[in-house]
Amino acid sequence: MKRKILLICIIVFFIGCNANVQVDEASDYTKKVQRNITMKFDETDKNEASRGLIAQANDLIIKDSEGTVVWDMSTYSFLNSTPPETAHPLLWEMAQLNATPGLYKVTNNIYQVRGFDIANMTIIEGKTGWIIVDTLTTKETAKAAFDFFKKHIKKVRPIVAVIFTHSHIDHFGGVLGIIREEDVMHKKVKVIAPEGFMQEAFSENILLANAMARRAEYQFGQDLPASPNGQIDTGIGKTVASGSYSIVVPTVTIDKTPTKMNIDGIDFIFQYTPETEAPAEMTCYLPYYKAFCPAEIASRTMHNLYTLRGTKVRDAYKWSKYINEAVQLFPDMEVCFFTHNWPMYGNKRIKEFLIKQADMYKFIHDQAVRLANKGFTPEEIAHEVTLPQSLSLFMPNRQFYGVLQQNVKAVYQMYLGWYNGNPAYLNQLPDGERAKRYVEYMGGVRAILEKAHASYKKGEYQWVAEVLNHVVMAEPENKEARMLLAKTYTQLAYQAESGVWRNVYLKAAQELMYGIQKKKSVMYKGYDMLKHLPPEKLFDSMAVNLNPQKAENSNLAIVIHFSDKNASYLLFIRNSVLYYSKEVTAKHEAD
Repeated sequence: MKRKILLICIIVFFIGCNANVQVDEASDYTKKVQRNITMKFDETDKNEASRGLIAQANDLIIKDSEGTVVWDMSTYSFLNSTPPETAHPLLWEMAQLNATPGLYKVTNNIYQVRGFDIANMTIIEGKTGWIIVDTLTTKETAKAAFDFFKKHIKKVRPIVAVIFTHSHIDHFGGVLGIIREEDVMHKKVKVIAPEGFMQEAFSENILLANAMARRAEYQFGQDLPASPNGQIDTGIGKTVASGSYSIVVPTVTIDKTPTKMNIDGIDFIFQYTPETEAPAEMTCYLPYYKAFCPAEIASRTMHNLYTLRGTKVRDAYKWSKYINEAVQLFPDMEVCFFTHNWPMYGNKRIKEFLIKQADMYKFIHDQAVRLANKGFTPEEIAHEVTLPQSLSLFMPNRQFYGVLQQNVKAVYQMYLGWYNGNPAYLNQLPDGERAKRYVEYMGGVRAILEKAHASYKKGEYQWVAEVLNHVVMAEPENKEARMLLAKTYTQLAYQAESGVWRNVYLKAAQELMYGIQKKKSVMYKGYDMLKHLPPEKLFDSMAVNLNPQKAENSNLAIVIHFSDKNASYLLFIRNSVLYYSKEVTAKHEAD
C-alpha cells in the first residue's frame, strides 16, 4: 500500500495530533499468554529507579513559546495500576519505572533529570560550574530540565562544558536550550564529542529524512493515545519530544582510548566506541566518583542492532568488544549512570551487567554467522536462535527495546545483504501485483477471509497478519479485511515485550481502521541545525530528490556562492544525475 508522505527534508521529528482511540480488548488467547508470564522486576531494580530522588515533577507538561505542548507526562497516570491484559506484564513494569519524572542525585556531585524527554540529562558539579552530559532532543525539554534542576539545587553557577555521548538527536538536539552558541565561540563553554559527531549527526537525517521520519512515527508510536490499550513506553523511555532542534560544533573531539581530560577540576577518562549503537559514540568514566557512563553501548534492555525506523546496521562484534574493554579499563566502577532509564550501583552488580550485555551481543553475532554458514536464511535464523537462559532471564537483557529476531537478521544483513540465497526471491513482483496473484491462487478474498477468521480464533496472529496483508494490498478498500488485520495487529501488540514492536503494531492497526492522520502544516523548527549543515550534505539531499524523467537530456549547470563561507560550488546534471564540484572556473562564473 503506497503512502503519500509530506515532510520537510531534514530531521523532522513528529507532530502531535488528536488520534482515534484504539479500544480493542485482549482476546482469550492473548489473556492466556499474559497469564503465563511470571517474571518480574526485583526490588533492587525498583529501589535503584527511585534512589536519590530530590524532587518529583508530577503531571509534567512542557510547552514551547507558542503554547504548544511538546512533552506531556500527565497522560501516563494510568500506569499507576497492575498490568492490564492489554500489555505485556514486563513492559508494563518497565513503563512504570520510566514514568517517574524528576531530579535525582546519582552520587556525590552527580545528578540526573529523568522523564523530561526520552533520554536523561546528567549534570556534574565541577570546581566552578556545571558539566552537562547529553542535552535531550529539543531546546524546550532541555531548558525545562535544567530549569527544574536549578530550582531545586540552589547554586548559581554557569555551564562550563557539554558532553555529547553520541550522534543521535535525543542526546544533543536541546543544547541551545541551555547554552548560547556565542559562549562556545568565546571559549566559555567546552563542547566535547566523539570523532565524526557532526558528520554522523547529519548523515542519518538528511538523505532519507522522509522515509525515516515516517517509519519513526511507527517506532515511537506517534499519534497513538497513551492508554492501557495504546502507547505506554518505548523500553528506554516514553517517546521522543517535539519542539525545536539545535546543534553546536564540538570544540574538543575524542578519537582514541583512553583519553584523559580534566574538565573544571573533574578528571574524566573517555573511551572511544565508534560503530556501535551510533557511528560516533564514546563512554566516559569519572575515577574520583567511580562513576561510569556507558552512553548507549550498555542499556537496561537489549538494544537495536537494526532499528525499525531505519539506520545502517550496527556491528554486534565491535559492540561486544567495547563493552568488554570498558570492564577492563574501569575495574573500580561503583556507579553506572545511563543515558536512558535509571542508574545501577555496586561493583559486582555492574560488572555482571556489563559482561552479560557483552555476551548477549557476541552470542547474537556468533550464532547468526554460524547458521548463515550452514545455509539458513534470515527468517530461519530469526526463529532458530534463542539466548541461553543465563542471558535471556537476566532482566537488563530483556527485549524491551530491541528484539532478538530483528537483531539476528541485522547480523545476516551486515555480512550478506538482502538476498537470502533463494532465487525465488531474486526478482519478485511488486507488492501489490504479488498480492493480487496470491489472492487469486488462494481461492479469492472470501475464501481467505473465512480461513483468516478461523485462524484468528486459534490465536495464530502472525500467520493471519501475513495472509491478510496480501488481501489488503490487493483490495485496500476491503473493510472486513482491514478491520480483521487491525484486530490481529492489536493482539500482537498486546503480547509484545518490546515497546517498539507494540507501537509498530498499534500504529499499523490505527491506520488500517482510521486511515492516515492528516497533520497540520507547521513551521520547521530546526534552523539552529540547518545553519551548520555542510553544503555538500545539502547538495547530496538535492541529488536524491532529482526527478530523472524531467532531468533527462538536461545539461543544466549553475554556480552557487556561499558568502559566509566564501566558497563556490558548481552544480551540474549529467545523464539525469546531479553532481557538485568545488572546481569553479571563471567560465562557469560567467555562464
